[in-house]
Amino acid sequence: MERIFHLQENKTTVGREILAGVTTFLTMAYILAVNPDLLSKAGMPAGGVFTATVVASAIATLVMAFLANLPVALAPGMGLNAFFAFTVVLGMGYSWRLALTAVFLEGILFLILSLFNVRETIIKAIPENLKKAVSVGIGLFIALIGFENAGVIVGNDSTLVGLGNITSGTALLALIGLVITIILFANKVPGAILIGIIATTIIGIPLKITSISSGFSPISMPDEPLFWQLDFSDIFSFKFFTVFFTFLFVDIFDTVGTLVGVVTKAGLVKKNGEIPKVKQALIADAVGTVAGAVLGTSTVTSYVESTAGVAAGGRTGLASVATGLLFLLALFFSPVFLLIPSAATAPALIFVGFLMMQAVVNIDFTNPTEGIPAFLTIVMMPFAYSISEGIVYGLLSYIILKASTGKFKDVSMITWILFIIFIFRFFLK
Repeated sequence: MERIFHLQENKTTVGREILAGVTTFLTMAYILAVNPDLLSKAGMPAGGVFTATVVASAIATLVMAFLANLPVALAPGMGLNAFFAFTVVLGMGYSWRLALTAVFLEGILFLILSLFNVRETIIKAIPENLKKAVSVGIGLFIALIGFENAGVIVGNDSTLVGLGNITSGTALLALIGLVITIILFANKVPGAILIGIIATTIIGIPLKITSISSGFSPISMPDEPLFWQLDFSDIFSFKFFTVFFTFLFVDIFDTVGTLVGVVTKAGLVKKNGEIPKVKQALIADAVGTVAGAVLGTSTVTSYVESTAGVAAGGRTGLASVATGLLFLLALFFSPVFLLIPSAATAPALIFVGFLMMQAVVNIDFTNPTEGIPAFLTIVMMPFAYSISEGIVYGLLSYIILKASTGKFKDVSMITWILFIIFIFRFFLK
């Protein structure tokens, strides 16, 4: 253990690392219920998605442990799974197989960029305020999906959307679950989101929303993953490029942002401000994404919930080993996770939306050339029901405003290339 993870150097112990890994797993295990529920709406078999989610998360987290020696766990990213199901498949009309292909190719490119250290160039090319706005916009988008899945927000012929019947059924159960989650989080209870999901599921039993069959068993052999269900038939279209770029864009910045946050909280940042073994960490992320696409799930990325494990004392990859092994153990409890109704996962979506919204306080809205593009990025995601549209309109408005005010030096060459591609996109739809 000492030779592999350098426990003494990082002033930690085996027991402390294992406790940290368990804590991290408890805070992010909600994805095992949420991801199959979301992707099943795109027509994917929930059982196969569950297996893919578990195995891809375990692979990525264990690679992170042994390659980067960081207490960072990975799983299919919230927001990216919503983009996969609701924008790419249900919105654009692509098959889920083609969407998996976009994830697969994005993961391959991310791996190449990580190996050759090109990621810094791309990161610097995207305006800082737009990066933060993407996180906020995704937060609003998945919160809207959560409210919609629960029936709290419904369609309205006069006003497009309206308030559903919140005094009964799934809407009432989801709001009860949201209250439980909020109270737990406010009282700093570890695993508040997961506990909220479990409590809501149990409350749903007498309300006849959680359905338990007579022969229910919590343990079973896992379903087969959706191995190599890829479709390369339409990968050269501009429409596909937008999907591909959005997966890549969000994955890169979500991963980098998470790594910075977790490693900073752990006190592992070097004196010059560098993240230790950042290249290996990004490779772990890319490997997870490629593995996930091959197995049948959306983009795998680093989880900010890893900070819970860090707060519990995690400082090395041994914590990630513990988390990865718990993911594999969960593989045999798929009936429990697949039992959870949408009304119980909806509060998790809504609450994660709140967590992602926190980046809004760091956006500069006082400068119109920065604030307006950020605003459009944020609002177009829920209003257009598309993460990619938010990115497109944000980037286009950014370049137009910078060019019209003579601030050409604020726009990088890569950003100009993206501008041209996105303009062509409008004419080639």
